[in-house]
This record gives sequence, structure tokens and C-alpha cells, in this order.
Amino acid sequence: MAHLFADTQTPHILLVKTSSLGDVLHNLPVVSDIVRHYPDAKIDWVVEESFAALPKLHPAVRNVITVAVRRWRGKLLSVAAWREIGAFRGTLAAQHYDIAIDTQGLLKSALLMRGAQGLRCGFDRGSAREPLATGLYQRTFSVATGQHAVERNRQLVAQALSYTLAGQADYGIRPPAIARFAWLADAPYAVLLHATSRADKLWGEANWIELGHYLHEKNIRCILPWGSEAEQARSLRLAALIPDAVSPPRLSLNEAAALLGGARAVVGVDTGLAHLAAALGVPTVGIYTATDPALTGLYAGRSAVNLGNIERAPDTVAVIGALPAFTDISQGIAAC
Repeated sequence: MAHLFADTQTPHILLVKTSSLGDVLHNLPVVSDIVRHYPDAKIDWVVEESFAALPKLHPAVRNVITVAVRRWRGKLLSVAAWREIGAFRGTLAAQHYDIAIDTQGLLKSALLMRGAQGLRCGFDRGSAREPLATGLYQRTFSVATGQHAVERNRQLVAQALSYTLAGQADYGIRPPAIARFAWLADAPYAVLLHATSRADKLWGEANWIELGHYLHEKNIRCILPWGSEAEQARSLRLAALIPDAVSPPRLSLNEAAALLGGARAVVGVDTGLAHLAAALGVPTVGIYTATDPALTGLYAGRSAVNLGNIERAPDTVAVIGALPAFTDISQGIAAC
């Protein structure tokens, strides 16, 4: 590290991980690693505007610089969009970074980082998700594929900053402090994350209903968040068939984090909010039906367990059977 930051006691570091929700969460342990080795480091983060609340949960992230690539793509003829792009470039150029590290490994993320001052680093051609991105880095590093995304991120940054990894991944975040929800009674609850981005990642509604009845018998109220009209319709259907269940109002990302942080347990399909629950240290069961959890599943030590795999959806018995692992920290499910 000394050869990189010999002229400063407070290295200024830029991290680029723009999306998606789960990917951004998987990059949070990188921040904890950095400050463990370099406590005075100033860390900024480039992220999509819709996920800006996540890096802000980590106290060591100084500035969050937002982009809107998803929105800009559809408005390339808009003057307003190009003004926003110009403002982003100006913000980036105004900062002096000792090093900028792209853990996304995509052409878009490498292009976003190109305007940053300082040494630009990323995955090498054999490690990046899009090998073309490597041509925009000034220094690249090899990181073995086939590992969980959290470890790939950690290993890339450790090489770029010349330190040796030690210990478990630490997300370093806590639930945000917000006012208590008026619709949430003061009683133990579990959050059931039934919604996800693809139909093949869903878990059957009959399974959710059976799980909900089981939790109700244990005096645990079920909360069923949603993010779209179709998801709201499913949430309402499930809430009508699970005793005392709640379909809440639409939640912001900060509100969702606060809700998850107060839960006795979370059960969710392959969705970013399940990763957020695990990152917050909440007992979480991940249900996988179309993806391999070994690569992008829940990754939070003993607070999370993954069930299922590609075309191998777990049944309700397996999910209920996973809950006893959490009895020591979930008093409401002590009878499981």
C-alpha cells in the first residue's frame, strides 16, 4: 500500500458498483475491509440512483455519486439527460482519487469510471464479466471465477490496494432509523419476500400460504412487501389467505431496510431484499428455483441459509425445517 499512497495519510478511493440491488450489497464488505486496513481512507461510491440508499448505510462511505444509466439509455435525445451526464462527469473530474476500482466488470461501469482521476483498476480479461471493459483500466487483476460475488469483490480490491484478506466478510451496516410504521403492530413478525424479477424464480403461492399458517401458529405475523402492481396483487391474495398477515404500503428502500432489520426472520426468493436482510444480520432463508446460490446466494455467515438450486425448488417442509437454525436469536420461533 505504501507504494500507492506514499504521499498521503488519508487515501481517497473511488468504488464503482452501480447495480443491481444484490450486487451493490455484495460490495459492502469491501468497504469494511478497506477501513480495517486503512482507517483514515476516504471512500466514495458510484451507484445507480435507485440504489443510492445502500452505500449510505455504511458509515465509512463518505460520498455517494449517483448515475442514472438505466434512465439515460431511454432518453439519449433529451437535453436534460445530457445535462445530468455532464453534471456526473463534472462531479467525478472535480475529485482527486488515488485509486478507482470497478468491481462491476462491465463496459458501462468501466466507461463511467474513465473520467475519474487516479489509477483505474478492475478485473483482467479472464475475470471480468465483459472482457472489453478491461481495455479501459490502467491496471487489472486476476480473480478466480466460480466463487461467490462477495469474495470476488473482496479479492479484487485487496489486490488493488495491496493488503491480505483476513476474517469473514463484514457488511458493516445497520438498519436506518426511521419512524415506526403506523400499520405495523407491536408484535413479532416475519417478512415473506415473495416477489422477484423473473417468473422462474417464484415460489408457488400454495407454499407461501402453508408457511404463513405455520408462522401464524407460532404467533409470528407475516408481512408481504411488494414493488409493482402484479406483486401487490399477489401480496393481497396471500394476505387474505394467511391469518393476520399484512400487505403493507409500497416501501422505499430505506423503509424496507428498517422493516427487515426489525424482523424475527425473513424468507425470500432470489431477490435483492433477501440479500439486504442477510446483510443486516437478520435470520434469513433464501429460496432458489432457477439460479445457483453458490455464486450469488445469500452470503452472511450463520445468519442465512440457502435452499434449492436450478430447477430444484425446495418444498415448504424444507423451508420450515431451516427455521430451527435460528431459534437462539429468534425467540418468536423458539418452538420450531
